[in-house]
Amino acid sequence: MYRTPPPVGSVRPLTEANEAIRALVESRADEAWPADEYETLLLQWAAAVRGEVAEAA
Repeated sequence: MYRTPPPVGSVRPLTEANEAIRALVESRADEAWPADEYETLLLQWAAAVRGEVAEAA
């Protein structure tokens, strides 16, 4: 799992992006919400979705 955004030009696999988001949500149940980290993960997830859609086409 990436602790920082992946290197420029690479896309995190969709399953890995989903796992990272789940892990973040589960680990922060009783703590302050890390909005910046969550936004970064969502951007990585969106890039992975776009990559898989392009491969399917």
